[in-house]
Amino acid sequence: MGFGLERPSVSSTIKWLGFVTAIWVQAISGNNYTFSNYSDALKTLMNLTQLELNNLSVAKDVGKAFGLLAGLASDRVPTWVLLLIGSVEGLIGYGAQWLVVSQKIQPLSYWQMCIFLCMGGNSTTWMNTAVLVTCIRNFRSNRGPVSGILKGYVGLSTAIFTDLCAALFNDNSASFLFMLAVTPFAVCLTAMVFLREVPPSSSAAEYKQESRYFWFFNGLAFFVALYLLAYDFIPDPSTLFSYVFSATLLLLLASPLVVPAYSYFKAWASNRVGSSDPEMPVAVLVLDEPLLAAEKPEVVPAEEEGDVAVVERRRKRPVIGEEHTIFEAMRTLDFWILFVSFLCGVGTGLAVMNNLGQIGLALGYADVSIFVSLTSIWGFFGRIVSGMVSEYFIRSVTHSPCFHLNKLLFNGY
Repeated sequence: MGFGLERPSVSSTIKWLGFVTAIWVQAISGNNYTFSNYSDALKTLMNLTQLELNNLSVAKDVGKAFGLLAGLASDRVPTWVLLLIGSVEGLIGYGAQWLVVSQKIQPLSYWQMCIFLCMGGNSTTWMNTAVLVTCIRNFRSNRGPVSGILKGYVGLSTAIFTDLCAALFNDNSASFLFMLAVTPFAVCLTAMVFLREVPPSSSAAEYKQESRYFWFFNGLAFFVALYLLAYDFIPDPSTLFSYVFSATLLLLLASPLVVPAYSYFKAWASNRVGSSDPEMPVAVLVLDEPLLAAEKPEVVPAEEEGDVAVVERRRKRPVIGEEHTIFEAMRTLDFWILFVSFLCGVGTGLAVMNNLGQIGLALGYADVSIFVSLTSIWGFFGRIVSGMVSEYFIRSVTHSPCFHLNKLLFNGY
């Protein structure tokens, strides 16, 4: 995979700008977990039974099962196409739900709502795939922290949406769905400009600098989570306080821009000092090799035919850390450990989150948004810690790949 010739300062800035926009995309792509915030409105408007409402949530989750399409497309189309597909699909899926809940149109038929919920659920798979694949390729020496930060913000996004809606729109279901439809579309348009594949770090100094930046991102994410947690426990905040909270939250979400700005000015100052010395050339990184260096094919000598020797080249099976095709992955034990773990474990969490609204109402709570927000925040802590823990074990402990995968799953969802 070749990269174009770019000035180091520009290349580094684009890489960090892309990572910041990736954080923003993840911070708004957890809308699959917000069903409880508007499920009661759908149930009332469409006169649904509890079983029919549960089936609607299943249709939403089935949309994520088609995430395989996004994975297959990620190797064939650029990042911006994946983001465009996800944002448009989400705009249509959640936009249709907004039209129904806001009573702009008559309630759609049950099967039509199932299709739109499925589209909304599938939209996030395109966003997540675009963001994770591109960022892991850009920061392949820090894959653990990158995945932990990005997946952490996915968990936090439900709390971000829920608390912003509570602060600005008093938990209005129609306004909440409008946010779910429009906000991801606008953020993905921004990410389409900056998120792209750029040369990863190629020296120990660059790797060390990246690690310092990721500690900053981790600390900032923890602060945002604690900020949201504190707001959830404030009883009946005033209108002015809610507006101040919302403005501060948006400022915190924009604060990661400090890193690309600092990176640019640092590189600019370094280049300026280097250019003032005619004997000190400015190094420009040019990388024209694949993301993961493939092993050389095994050369197997075959029988000679006359004076011509026939050489057979046999491709070795990729190991953990190298890119696999879907069929190569399915022939490994690690793939099936992941598959069974997610099949048996993740569904229980989704079932609880989809029914939090009905559980809260059954227990006598008029406002269930605090339970959705708290579940999101604690899920964030599990996700972001899993990235740091898995990276520690991968770098400092020698165990089988199955051990690393189990450790990551244990600390994950």
